[in-house]
Amino acid sequence: MTMPKAGILGTGSYVPEKVLTNLDLEKMVDTSDEWIRVRTGIRERRIAAPEQATSDLAYPAALRALEAAGVAPEELDLIIVATITPDTAFPSTANLLQDRLGARRAAAFDLAAACSGFIYAVATAAQFIESGAYRFVLVVGAETLSRIVDWEDRSTAVLFGDGAGAVVMGPVVSGGLQAFTLGSDGSGGCLLELPAGGSRRPASHETVDQRLHFLKMNGREVFKFAVRIMDEASEAVLVKAGLRKEALDFLVPHQANLRIIESARERLGLPPEKVIVNLDRYGNMSTASIPVALDEAVRSGRIRPGDKVLMVGFGAGLTWGAAIVEWTAAVKPGREGAAGREAPAEAGIR
Repeated sequence: MTMPKAGILGTGSYVPEKVLTNLDLEKMVDTSDEWIRVRTGIRERRIAAPEQATSDLAYPAALRALEAAGVAPEELDLIIVATITPDTAFPSTANLLQDRLGARRAAAFDLAAACSGFIYAVATAAQFIESGAYRFVLVVGAETLSRIVDWEDRSTAVLFGDGAGAVVMGPVVSGGLQAFTLGSDGSGGCLLELPAGGSRRPASHETVDQRLHFLKMNGREVFKFAVRIMDEASEAVLVKAGLRKEALDFLVPHQANLRIIESARERLGLPPEKVIVNLDRYGNMSTASIPVALDEAVRSGRIRPGDKVLMVGFGAGLTWGAAIVEWTAAVKPGREGAAGREAPAEAGIR
């Protein structure tokens, strides 16, 4: 018996209402709008309200993806939330989301691979679907990075934002996930880390005083790694899929830095209109960056059935991942809704 291909049946996203501009940051740290724009391409980012946790961002994104896919919460078999900023260490954010959605049949777990987490989660979901173990899997990338950013450190405070993106995955008769590649180099873990709060350095007066519960990054080294690995991962997944660069219709990269995105675009030989970029409006949302950009591109009609879409990202760990999806218009039997179909206006990003 031929096993089914896993495809994306619907997308959704959510970003908080509060906008933090570069001009706002000028009043908080020693920086400037020009300095940030020239070096990163970021103009503003979204910040979660004090009462919002990661699951609160994941919930509306998940609802919109379910609506677009025509899948009810009780039909879900599995929920995977990719995040490095969970509501709590346990229970998992996926467990909290499962309860809020009313997805009583679904197993649920969190996955931590930093900015590569969404690609890791998509690849994981595909294994459950293509093996026949599960049919419908909700994958969410959600972050409240504002909770772990040191707002006194201008080198990192300007980069990050909050948000959530989601996809519903299931079996498709054509198209779907063509190939993926994942990678890790733990020797570079110290280049981007959250030093305290785990079993190695549990919370104490000392760790708080030393501001070790905020993320730390060696920007220069991470930049060099990112430029290299975005190219290598893209090439590797194209080989796995048996595709040439010219076959790609869209690149949806991790939204970390415009210069990194431009380097990837040039090496792939793609024109600017084939690259999905929203970095200027949202900054780096870690695991949420790719699914939010993907959802915007689908809902605006840029990505259409039959398009071949390359998603590629890198992150702390160090980790990286890339996946190629052939977009499908497959509709779940007996229900309305399909990926690529425009969702109602109220389901769009606020």
